[in-house]
Amino acid sequence: MRRMTSLAALAFFAALTGCDNSPETAPPSEQATAQNAPTSSAPAKPAAEKTAEFSQFSYRGESQEDVTVGEGEFRNPIISGYAPDPTVARVGDDYYVVTSSFTHYPGLPIYHSKDLVNWTQVANAIDRPDQVDFSGLRASRGIFAPDLSYHDGTYYLVTTCVDCDGNFVMTAEDPTGPWSDPHWLGFGGIDPSIYWADDGKAYIVNNDAPNEEPRYDGHRAIWIQEFDWQNLKMVGERKQLINGGVDITQEPVWIEGPHIIKRNGYYYITAAEGGTSVHHSQTIFRADNVWGPYTPADHNPILTQRDLEWEREDPIIAAGHAKFVQLPNGDWWATFLAIRPYNNDMFNIGRETFLLPVTWKDDWPYILPQGERIPFAMEKPALPEQPPAELPTAGNFGYTDSFDGDSLSLSWMGLRNPSEDFYQVDNGALNLACRGGLGNLDVVPSFIGRRQQHHIADVSTTVTFDPTAEGDMAGLAAVQSDTHLMFLGVTQLDGQKQVALYRREGSTEGELISAQPLESSAPVELTLAFNAGQMQASYEVDGTKHTLAESVDATNLSTNVAGGFVGTLIGPYCAE
Repeated sequence: MRRMTSLAALAFFAALTGCDNSPETAPPSEQATAQNAPTSSAPAKPAAEKTAEFSQFSYRGESQEDVTVGEGEFRNPIISGYAPDPTVARVGDDYYVVTSSFTHYPGLPIYHSKDLVNWTQVANAIDRPDQVDFSGLRASRGIFAPDLSYHDGTYYLVTTCVDCDGNFVMTAEDPTGPWSDPHWLGFGGIDPSIYWADDGKAYIVNNDAPNEEPRYDGHRAIWIQEFDWQNLKMVGERKQLINGGVDITQEPVWIEGPHIIKRNGYYYITAAEGGTSVHHSQTIFRADNVWGPYTPADHNPILTQRDLEWEREDPIIAAGHAKFVQLPNGDWWATFLAIRPYNNDMFNIGRETFLLPVTWKDDWPYILPQGERIPFAMEKPALPEQPPAELPTAGNFGYTDSFDGDSLSLSWMGLRNPSEDFYQVDNGALNLACRGGLGNLDVVPSFIGRRQQHHIADVSTTVTFDPTAEGDMAGLAAVQSDTHLMFLGVTQLDGQKQVALYRREGSTEGELISAQPLESSAPVELTLAFNAGQMQASYEVDGTKHTLAESVDATNLSTNVAGGFVGTLIGPYCAE
């Protein structure tokens, strides 16, 4: 590896950040307390300026664990790669999951299924730039932990926009939208969820600071308040229901993601506890009245993997943040998040959505006995058999996007919401205007990506680009955050057109890993091949393949290196 020359370094910094300011400081801790991409409609053609043309994007992914899925079984996770904080809702024979999206835009992806196993993204609830404002926000701020519900002909999404006005509710007559602008609710904390009572009232529960001086770092509480759903506002008293967690004398941290259900005359609160890392868990509390008092179950936590042997094969870690759903036959299931790491606790693909059955004994729910591993394959829910999704979300799969038509598919997203369009899709070509650069929080970078959904993955795109100034660049970017990324593409370096690979870890100064002169003006196919924490970069031009770099350290794309809560997005990028 070699550092860039002074001229090249300055040009690279300016291209990635869109400015010549001093380097950005390393991101602060982003523990939960309280981007730029396309809308679903066809954008206008960018103004005359430097552009790059991309003619295809291909993804091929393979799970690192070897799993046999038998007849009548399904594969965990059910939505692989960066699908955290899943909220599940049943409406008749239809099931919907919505996951956190932070400052990625479009945001709040909505998935649909008939069998809880095969999922298809059908919408993004945030798909208009003026719905929320992510200006100046890091990748892991913004939209936290949504909750989806349905009542009296209307769909409701409540969630939090961290560092951008707090908790809000959105409504729609159809889950595919259009979704309303946010109705801001005015209370503090994160992770709101609506409970629809039998008497026609509604309540919102959420995580907030306790009603006392915090006793320790991570001391939080669960609160409740009545929600006037006809007028979309909060009314009446706000009351603390759970202080700290299951046993406050043990100093439980970060109780969050609460949901209320009612069964056999009891009210239950299920909530995550222990933080979003390896101590994550799911807990359960019960009361005779929605206002409490709530008593924790003796068998808490009802779901965790923190008590398993650390050095185990194909681990699943950090399980929690569950929500229950009841099937027509009376069975209960829970969606929740967990992580498939490499090297025990490293993960580039983010937190994922898993599914397990819920059983009941003595009017208490059980998900997984303590000490048991989350299964990768198990019997499907008792629902009508459905054909596989056109684009799978579980197991090994691949796809190619040829940019047909005049708009991008729902799966594409970028960092922060754009004030103006920066791309055009035109029947087989994606044209990116080279505007904002990655690293400058005040701009929206000319980057659109799709989730890396496997630790073993080959991702490629074909670009046509003519750099005319030092630091002009266009190609393939793998982005965990503004300060943790990889870039492989065509650039002008030291006055010469070259194919180059850059790596960034915690800084706005990129490290040049390798570069080779490029004499041809033909389209260049770029490929990043990931295998857990290692990566290979290659390119093909004029029918000849070239390996640019092998065994590159890709752990900078791991969430626990970069900080925050997101997974890696990979896709076309252009800057000047």
